[in-house]
Amino acid sequence: MEKLPSAVALIASRKPDRPVLGVRPHATARAARWFLNRFPGDVAYAYKANSSVFLIGALYGAGIRHFDVASLPELEDAATIPGAELHFMHPVKSRSSIRRAYELGVRSFSLDSEDELKKIVEETTGSKGPARDLKLFVRIAVRPKNSRVPLEKKFGISGAAAARLLVKTRQVAAELGATFHVGSQTLTPDAYVAALDEVNQLIVKAGVVVDRLDVGGGFPSCYADSKPAPLSAFMDAIDAGIDKMAVREDVRLMCEPGRALVAEAESLIVRVDARRGNDLYINDGAYGTLFDAAHLGFVFPARLVSRPEIPGETLVPFEMWGPTCDSIDQMKGPFMLPGTVREGDYIEIGNVGAYGRAIAGSFNGYGIYDEVILEDEPMLTMYDTDTSGTREARG
Repeated sequence: MEKLPSAVALIASRKPDRPVLGVRPHATARAARWFLNRFPGDVAYAYKANSSVFLIGALYGAGIRHFDVASLPELEDAATIPGAELHFMHPVKSRSSIRRAYELGVRSFSLDSEDELKKIVEETTGSKGPARDLKLFVRIAVRPKNSRVPLEKKFGISGAAAARLLVKTRQVAAELGATFHVGSQTLTPDAYVAALDEVNQLIVKAGVVVDRLDVGGGFPSCYADSKPAPLSAFMDAIDAGIDKMAVREDVRLMCEPGRALVAEAESLIVRVDARRGNDLYINDGAYGTLFDAAHLGFVFPARLVSRPEIPGETLVPFEMWGPTCDSIDQMKGPFMLPGTVREGDYIEIGNVGAYGRAIAGSFNGYGIYDEVILEDEPMLTMYDTDTSGTREARG
């Protein structure tokens, strides 16, 4: 794939008709190294966030060997990675996908009901009887706190039912784990403090020995409207919370970052096809890479890349509309850009690496992108000043 110094260099060399994904593998590698150095356990990349071969390659090159997969296609794709350890962490799985996962060497599964536990046990039972090597994680529902996308309503078990499930899972698992998810784009570390306390209370109530603890994902990235606490604060809070828990001293830890590893690693270069007041009509949108901007209100950083910046030029707020015929194809922003933006200009929209590519579809015939590797830095980053040192792993 073509390498260019920046999106400015791309537009200087040609005027692409299709939207362009600018891939920054070096940004993903830097984020992966940070997590591997700072998290005291296994770092399992959440495959659903972005499965670009360039970013998966960067993660692997940085040392990531654990992957959180949520479907059979993800599992079969990730199974081709040499030396990868896969964790099937979707709490509801089909019987055929459980069987196939076990055939491919997966031993790590999550669950949040007795029915799911029964399915896993039945589908991994062979001619010699039930599997004796299962690593089973009970998904606990925890209350969200300062997360942009709460997740507790769909998955997770709580209260007395959770304590019972921990006991039943302990009886069939070679290794028992507990897991939770505080919600996507969680801005403050106190969410993990509260979640770990909730999980600890259930472990004590169940009276079980927990071998593994998975703190899930939710680690944030930077956006124009979102300034999270430093990632080091999240690590410190998690470590302090675990120290208070009734778990084995050598409990093996895992986390599942997705957004925090890849958000900075891609940007989107779009063309302005029309301007109507402060509304810009561009050639990608809600049905493409900008789903989060349209449906979840994320405000991505944006900059003009088709003309030189004018020193001191005033930035004004714009809304954007995508190319489809659907009226919900709208990104309200505000996206701060020079007031001189006009038809034919190109805009770079940054930090779209998490879920943008993964969600993009082909509605109205759109959803086709050119790709280039960009060698400059992301428009916003969590990693430039947060350079805390290495932590020792547990277990």
